[in-house]
Amino acid sequence: MTVVIESLDREGRGVARFEGKAIFIEGGLAGETVSYASYRRKPSYELATATAIYEPSAERELPRCPHFGVCGGCSMQHLEARAQVAAKQRVLEDSLWHIGKLRPETMLRAVYGLSWGYRHRARLSVRLVPKKGGVLVGFHERKSSFIADMTSCEVLPRPISDLLLPLRSLIAGLSNPTRLPQIELAVGEAVTVLVLRILDPLSADDEDALRAFAAQHGVQLWLQRAGPDTAEPFFPPDAPPLFYSLPEFGVQIHFRPTDFTQVNHAVNRILVRRALALLDPRPGERIADLFCGLGNFSLPIASRGAEVLGVEGSAVLVRRAEANARANGLAARARFETVNLFEAPNCAAIVGNDGGGFDKLLIDPPRDGAVEVVKALGEGGPRRIVYVSCDPATLARDAEVLVHVKGYRLAAAGVINMFPHTSHVESMALFEK
Repeated sequence: MTVVIESLDREGRGVARFEGKAIFIEGGLAGETVSYASYRRKPSYELATATAIYEPSAERELPRCPHFGVCGGCSMQHLEARAQVAAKQRVLEDSLWHIGKLRPETMLRAVYGLSWGYRHRARLSVRLVPKKGGVLVGFHERKSSFIADMTSCEVLPRPISDLLLPLRSLIAGLSNPTRLPQIELAVGEAVTVLVLRILDPLSADDEDALRAFAAQHGVQLWLQRAGPDTAEPFFPPDAPPLFYSLPEFGVQIHFRPTDFTQVNHAVNRILVRRALALLDPRPGERIADLFCGLGNFSLPIASRGAEVLGVEGSAVLVRRAEANARANGLAARARFETVNLFEAPNCAAIVGNDGGGFDKLLIDPPRDGAVEVVKALGEGGPRRIVYVSCDPATLARDAEVLVHVKGYRLAAAGVINMFPHTSHVESMALFEK
C-alpha cells in the first residue's frame, strides 16, 4: 500500500490513514509518500514498517550509525536534529491538550545539547551467540529480546563506543562467559565505571584478565553479584569517585554507578539552570523538592539561600543526598526525608492542609508521575510549582488536576532534549496561583 504520512506519533512513527484506519509506520516522516508492510493488524489500526520512500522529506537525514534500524537504542536518527525536537514539542502540546485540556500560556524555548556521544549512563546486555561469532555486547534489537550485533555506538562517548569490541573479547575469554549477562556504564568527570553483573564466582585467571583490561583502557571495573546495592569496586581499588558538577551553583554531586542520574550531563546542567530560573528560590523561602534523588535540584536550591526539604522514596538515595549536602557545605539549609510519594496519606502529610508551609515546590517524578502529590495539595499550597517530567502523558494528567481542581494556571511548558535520536520526551512545566 502507498500512503502519505500526516504526522509523527509519540514513538516517532509516521502516522497515515488508509480506508479510515490509522497506520503507524516506522521509518516514515511527515509529508512523505511511502509504501509499507504491516506486521500487526487490529480492527482500528495497524503497525507497519516503511518499505519504500517515494517523496522524501526535506528533514530526512542519512543515519550516522550503521546499526540504525536494527538496534533498538535509537528510533529517530533519520530525522534532522531540530526537527526531532519540534516533533517532541508537538507531542508535549498534544498531550497537554488531549489529556489535560490545557494549553500553556507560554511555550518555553526547547533545550538542546550535543546530538552525539552524549549518553553517560547505559545498560548494555551481554550474550554468547555462537551463530554470530561469539559474545555480543550492546542494546537490544528493535522489538526483540535479541542483542544487536554492535561494533560501535554513536550516542555513547567515543571512548566507550571503542570498548564494545574489546569487551566482547574480554568476556569471551572468561571461564564462563554465559554467566555475565549485563554491563552497566556510568561516566563521571574523573572516572568511567563499568559494572559487571556476575552470576558465578570468577576464577583467578578471570580476575587477572579484568585487571589487565581496566589498566589498559583506563576504566574502573565494579562487580555486582546480586542487586544494585551489592555492586563494589574491583579494580583499580583507588580510583577517583564518581561525580558530576553543576558549576553555576558551585555544587558537585557524588554517586554510585548503579544510582539514578541523568544520562546527559551537559543537558542536565541546562535543565537545572532552567528549573531554578522558573522556581526563583530566594533566601528565607521554604521549598520542597519531591522525588529528589541525590539532590540534583535540592542542592542548587539551597545554594541560593532557600531552605529546602528533599523527599525521596529510597532510603539509600536519601543517605547519599545528605552526604552530598554535607560535602557541599549545604547541610544547614538542605534536609532530606524518606517518604513513599505514591501513597496518598504520605503526600497529605507533606503538602496537605496549608501546603506543608512551603512557598514553592519542585516535582521531578519517574514516569508514573505525581498524581497523589497534586491531589494532596491543600488550599494554602505553594504559589509556584515547577514540574520536571519524563512522560508527557502523566504530566498532562497531573496538570489537569493542578489547573482544573487546585486552581493553578499553566504558565509555561517546554521540552528538554535529554535523549537525542530517541522518542523519549523530557519536559518542564511552570504552574502558578
